[in-house]
Amino acid sequence: MEQNTPSSSAPIDEQAASDEHAASVDRAPIDEQAASALTGSGLRLALVDTSDDAAFTEWIRADFRGFHSPAPKEEVLTEARGYLRDRRTTAVYDDAIPSPTPVGTVNSWVAPLTVPGGARVDAWAISSVTVAPTHRRRGVARALLGSELRTAAAQGVPLAILTVSESVIYGRWGFGPATFASEWRIDTKRVRWAGPQTGGRLSFTDPESYRETGYRVLDAVMASRPGEIGLSPYLADRLIGPLKGTPDAERFRLVRYDSADGEPQGFVSYTVKGEDDFTRHKVEVEYLAAATDEALVALWRFLLELDLVAEVRAWTRGVDEPLPALVSDVRGARVTAVEDHLWVRILDLPAALEARGYERDGSLVLDVSDDLGLANGRYRLTVTDGVGRVEATEDAPDVILPVSTLGSVYLGHDLARGLALAGRITGDAAALDRLFRTAVPPRLSTWF
Repeated sequence: MEQNTPSSSAPIDEQAASDEHAASVDRAPIDEQAASALTGSGLRLALVDTSDDAAFTEWIRADFRGFHSPAPKEEVLTEARGYLRDRRTTAVYDDAIPSPTPVGTVNSWVAPLTVPGGARVDAWAISSVTVAPTHRRRGVARALLGSELRTAAAQGVPLAILTVSESVIYGRWGFGPATFASEWRIDTKRVRWAGPQTGGRLSFTDPESYRETGYRVLDAVMASRPGEIGLSPYLADRLIGPLKGTPDAERFRLVRYDSADGEPQGFVSYTVKGEDDFTRHKVEVEYLAAATDEALVALWRFLLELDLVAEVRAWTRGVDEPLPALVSDVRGARVTAVEDHLWVRILDLPAALEARGYERDGSLVLDVSDDLGLANGRYRLTVTDGVGRVEATEDAPDVILPVSTLGSVYLGHDLARGLALAGRITGDAAALDRLFRTAVPPRLSTWF
């Protein structure tokens, strides 16, 4: 089932809140404002009945086409229908053409987002946003995104989140980049391990036998850092092992790490690619999950000391990844890219700001603009003993900013100064930074 709620290890009240929101997703009707706008363009916005295999299959085909993926084989379609059936699935159809395949797609679900202070807050996760190239500039994306945001707000979900293939699209809907991901390339012929001795136990395993344990490890990882989200079986399974149709699936390896007393604390899934020189294989890290620092150190050491390997590459790591401190030559472990990753959109400003914790006390009047009218207004945020309280006010603002900028600073990243220099914050940006920034930067270590 794919409602992306916390696992059974989550607190009961948190689980119940997410389940309630998830159920409301299924009951929410189509957004009439978006539907009416598309009708004027000769298009139809509709919810997809995911119990109708034929209709759902056509939606999946359109989703694959939108991301230039290979046409899915039957085993891929069967697996996708099983994994994604419980998402809220929306399509745009052009009834003037003979094809049953939609020309626009999106799906969504309620996911627990870890925020500063450790709470896990319901967020409307949006994925699979595609528009057929034959139907560009006809308002399809505008209808899909507007529909999702208005529906989420109507259901009382305080935040919307997404990961993006292009970073120039979603600012216009009030999203702001809130976490960044680093890509690493490590020359294992150049570096030596300079970290501590590692204990515990490493062992090869397989996805099927490790799955339930892997779920528990992943839930601990996702609860440990602001920016991470609770994972559905689909999102978790593709980190533990390859799904149907995954290229080089036969090359996947899975290694688990257990503490000295047998407590599962992490795993790494990876592939090894051959070279003409058999001593210079390349390792591509599919996912490294570490619920403890001990596991993180042990798994990195394992990767960097693999025999017959010349290079290790890893993606979606945090911007504070400690690799340079763990190797003998810091230039042998290079960051090859840092990119925006999780984008956040505030829907209910008081609820969102009161849900997170704060590392410094203070008071700030925020004047927030929102073109969609969902989170605009002037509010005083007062933080006492790390707990925020929000109330509407007519006091003079300390800071004036659009809702997208508030989304960028919401999880604690140190972005306020740059946004002020860019003209996206007016007023006391330093005070905003002091109140919102966290000592540990937020991170999202997967895609959705």
